[in-house]
Amino acid sequence: MAKRSTQLLNALDLLTEQHNEIDELLEQLKADGDDSQAAFVELADKLAAHTIIEEKLFYPRVMSDQTSDLLHQSVEEHLAMKRVLADLVTMELDTDQFKAKLLVLAEEVSHHAHEVEEAKLFPLLRMSMDPDELAGLGNDLLVMFEDLIASEPRLEVPKETAEAAPLFG
Repeated sequence: MAKRSTQLLNALDLLTEQHNEIDELLEQLKADGDDSQAAFVELADKLAAHTIIEEKLFYPRVMSDQTSDLLHQSVEEHLAMKRVLADLVTMELDTDQFKAKLLVLAEEVSHHAHEVEEAKLFPLLRMSMDPDELAGLGNDLLVMFEDLIASEPRLEVPKETAEAAPLFG
C-alpha cells in the first residue's frame, strides 16, 4: 500500500483496501507463487498490523449500542485468525499442513472481512458517522498501520493468542 500520510482517507475505505490486499496475498500464496516466502511475510505482517489497528483504535472509536455485538464477534474472530497465523509463522511453506492451515485462514479472513465488517458493521458506521469523523479516523489508522508494519508485527502474534483483545484496554 502506498503511503498516504498527507491525504485523509475514509477509515472504511482504508480497511476495505487492506482487506482486498490481504485477499490478494492469500490467493497468491494458495497459487504457490514463485516468491511465496516473501508473500507470506507480507501477508503475516499486514494481517497482524491490520488486526492491531482495528482492536486498539478502530473498534474502541466506533463502539456503540448498535455496534457492540459485531465488535465483540470481531475480536473473537481476530483471535481465531491469530491462532492460525501463529501456527503458520512456525511452519515450512511447502508442507501439506501449511497449505491446509492457509486455507482455514483464508476462510476466516474472508468471513470476517466481507461478511461481518463490510456487510454488517461498515453500513452501520456509514449511517452513524459523518465523513469528517471517518476521514480523521482513517488518517489515524493509516499512521498507526505504517508505524506497525515497519516493526515486523507478525512476530508478536503468538503472544496474542491466549484470549481475545479487550475492546477498551
